Amino acid sequence: MKQSKRIHRRKYTALLKALLFICVTVFIMMITILRIVKTVRSKEYPAAQRELALSADNCAEAKIAKNWLPEQSASLSPAEQLPAPEPEHRELPLNAQTAPAAETTQQETEFIDISGQYYRGKIMLIKDPSRVYVGVSGPLGGNNVGKKIPDIIASYGAAGGTNASGFVDDMGKGNGGTPLGLVISEGSMKYGYAGGSYEVIGFDKNNKLHCAWMTGQQALNIGIRDSVCFGPILISNGKKAGNLKTVNYNPRTAIGQREDGTVILLILEGRQISSIGATLDNIADIMLEYGAVNAGNLDGGSSSVLYYKGEQLTTGSSLRGTRSVPTAILIKPESGQGGSDETE
Repeated sequence: MKQSKRIHRRKYTALLKALLFICVTVFIMMITILRIVKTVRSKEYPAAQRELALSADNCAEAKIAKNWLPEQSASLSPAEQLPAPEPEHRELPLNAQTAPAAETTQQETEFIDISGQYYRGKIMLIKDPSRVYVGVSGPLGGNNVGKKIPDIIASYGAAGGTNASGFVDDMGKGNGGTPLGLVISEGSMKYGYAGGSYEVIGFDKNNKLHCAWMTGQQALNIGIRDSVCFGPILISNGKKAGNLKTVNYNPRTAIGQREDGTVILLILEGRQISSIGATLDNIADIMLEYGAVNAGNLDGGSSSVLYYKGEQLTTGSSLRGTRSVPTAILIKPESGQGGSDETE
């Protein structure tokens, strides 16, 4: 009899402990959810609202959470969800003439290996900005399929290139055929529309890099010859943007320009044991360090990769290999050279 009571008491105690554990777990989850809701609804965290809205089409959980956003943030298009960033008043620590690894020769194209606490990658310097332009995979949007970067490079007879604009990528299985935002290639609008507002990253006919919010019509009016969209803007007129505080470490691709016209392509590897990746703040600081006066973030993640003269110069993070994309930043062959060829 006593043993039976003892067993009953133990079962009762175990049940109480289990119920207490469940109650505490549910309480912690509720507190966490409430804090998330407060974050995404607060006007103090526009970046959180933008990231959630942009990921809603790719993740079932994000679609549910998107309902927590203020009505205006949830309904805006990706290009409209974040206003033009206010530049942080920060002077360039270096100018183009005194940037690290300053050139002692007048090479048309130079590669610099860089590394930081959590990343490694390459910087590509192109002295003549007229060599840099945007290539497309073909017709964009609809059921059209993108191409891998080496194929886009080959189709244009370019010397090399890297990934550029973001694209519709449902559950990470997108076909790379539909870009996000405005695409202008060699003076022709390939995707987007005149009345849309976009975070434009592109060159005008005078080979100046623009990184600014504008409509498609404004881009055409100021003579943008080649442009893509992704963002955010990293540096504007020599000043670092003030909305880059993020702790996300990812593979990154970015483009910038020095005052002397030299184009800076930055490709950082990530999601690897040897290179976790970088934050937006990291790449903005790197661009400033190498003398950029204007710079913008391009699509990153598993799309980030750099090719030149038939050689893949950085390691991509996708286990499936190079991804199909709608656009690429291309580099024309150096003067006196023909189309793309193999590295010697």
